[in-house]
Amino acid sequence: MKWDEFFVTGEPMIYAAMVMIVVVSVAIVAGLTYFKKWGYLWREWLTTVDHKKIGVMYIIAALLMLFRGGADALLMRAQTAVPENGLLDGQHYNEIFTTHGIIMILFMAMPFIIGLMNVVIPLQIGARDVAFPRLNAVSFWLFFFGAMLLNLSFVIGGSPDAGWTAYFPLASTDFSPTVGNNYYSLALQIAGIGTLMTGINFLVTILKMRAPGMTLMKMPMFTWSILITSIIIIFAFPVLTVALALMMLDRQFGTQFFAMQNGGMDMLWANLFWVWGHPEVYIVILPAFGIYSEIIATFARKNLYGYKSMVISMVAISMLSFLVWVHHFYTMGHGVMVNSVFSITTMAIAVPTGVKIFNWLFTLRRGKISFSTPMLYALAFIPIFTIGGVTGVMLAMASADYQYHNTMFLVAHFHYVLIPGTVFAVIAGYHYWFPKVFGFRLNEKLGKWAFWFIAISFNVTFFPLFILGLNGMTRRMYTYSASTGYGPLNMLSMVGAVGLTIGFILLVYNIYWSTRYAPRDTTGDPWDGRSLEWSTPSPVPEYNFAKTPVVNKLDAFWWSKKENTSLTEGDYEPIHMPNNNGQPFIMGVAFFLFGFFMVFSWWVPAIIAGAAILCTMAYRTFEQDHGHHISVEEIERTEKALRGEQS
Repeated sequence: MKWDEFFVTGEPMIYAAMVMIVVVSVAIVAGLTYFKKWGYLWREWLTTVDHKKIGVMYIIAALLMLFRGGADALLMRAQTAVPENGLLDGQHYNEIFTTHGIIMILFMAMPFIIGLMNVVIPLQIGARDVAFPRLNAVSFWLFFFGAMLLNLSFVIGGSPDAGWTAYFPLASTDFSPTVGNNYYSLALQIAGIGTLMTGINFLVTILKMRAPGMTLMKMPMFTWSILITSIIIIFAFPVLTVALALMMLDRQFGTQFFAMQNGGMDMLWANLFWVWGHPEVYIVILPAFGIYSEIIATFARKNLYGYKSMVISMVAISMLSFLVWVHHFYTMGHGVMVNSVFSITTMAIAVPTGVKIFNWLFTLRRGKISFSTPMLYALAFIPIFTIGGVTGVMLAMASADYQYHNTMFLVAHFHYVLIPGTVFAVIAGYHYWFPKVFGFRLNEKLGKWAFWFIAISFNVTFFPLFILGLNGMTRRMYTYSASTGYGPLNMLSMVGAVGLTIGFILLVYNIYWSTRYAPRDTTGDPWDGRSLEWSTPSPVPEYNFAKTPVVNKLDAFWWSKKENTSLTEGDYEPIHMPNNNGQPFIMGVAFFLFGFFMVFSWWVPAIIAGAAILCTMAYRTFEQDHGHHISVEEIERTEKALRGEQS
């Protein structure tokens, strides 16, 4: 292989990206060396098994991917802003819209949600950690190195270019001979294994580690949403694992599972992908519903209306999510009967979703609403998401979908679902639980400025796409003539995209400003919260709870404040906690090297890296690590330092 085949060349933007990667890498290494932070980084972060720190790392990675995927989005909007634009050629545009979809769904939305899960769920159920702390660290590092492997593709080898869905035969070596889609199959496989482990871990954590007295129907709604999401992950992600393995075999070993001859079936990929892909939509939406439920109840100063119906509707959504995948390809020849069945199931899933909308509205009714930054995102979500839902019902009609399919109308629809449904939610949750992790709130004024930029600019960006789609503009169209009349609305969409960028920059600037100037929270309960996480000091100590809380009703912490009762009893006892360990990080590095060598079919180094993975597993099998105990004296000192002399 020649160097110009190994490195991506010929694009000024790629050269600029290469320079930026080198400069940033050198700056990070120099900074860690100058401030002598290598030891701190290894001890406190790279080897941590603390669910809270792992959650923070997930969220930091998600914010980085938000800007990485956002850069792709800006380039797409810039390319289509004017007719016959030459900013990007067709191949570069294909690579950008492919990586944009992959990154935003799998490497931004998923890790942001999993980060919030890690921070919040053990605290909400009164646990001191997750069920399998070491496995939790492995999950993070597999996600992280899977994300890094995919991002490496745009400077080494070339990015995937067959769309985020990677339909065959477009993703085959016949039509995509570069290594880009090898990156797709291997990076997603590595990250997907980590996500599957997370689903198993949190299912066991919620079922087996709840505080005494916390029955399933006394769990906070966010915990319920994560329980159901974990079940969906466990059933859906193995399908993706199998599909990606078959894709790798087709591309690198000459099998023909998805070929159009010799017994292969290209539609097999589409079915396998969407059997995973549509439940994946609910994997990122259901936790968002849980976040909104927590925030709306807290800032309306009311208990959540219709708790049981909310739980039932989430269970119904989870079951129906596996019965709607064919609506993604009505136009691909299944016939009237099949399309009719899936049209009905698709419209049916709107019913439990609608139940939730009314639950939130009735919770708000006659509430003493506080318009904090998290609440603003929750309130904006309801009308914007409803537009996405209504257009989803339009797309559910198979006959009408022949008009909408593969147009910008569809692009507008899924952004109207996923951005208010997931992105608004994780930003709201990030503002809401930030003081619990770091001990201070983000600045409200900056938070509200960011909200208004994001909420208004979102609609300016994506509402014109509905009109463009109905006028016939197809998705993935990288250029068009002035005679089509698409130019003005595309330019308006570009203006909105710039506004979104400003909003997200304000979001990150708020972290810097608040870290320096925000007053520190000494109460542990800055929002007058309802669930157990707000009973702990901020920031939360390693062991979460000095004494295990006892729960006797829903919103136990809220009622303990109202009734002036205690959630804990008895004296302090030594607390057993797991030890930090570097094995998950080392395993992640080995997976990264294995994936990288496999991308280029370098078999010998790939086998060596694979052997290193097996060695880390064998080491863990025979390792004797019984954790450590935190003494009563240390617990007392920590509690006094965090809470003052009150304890």
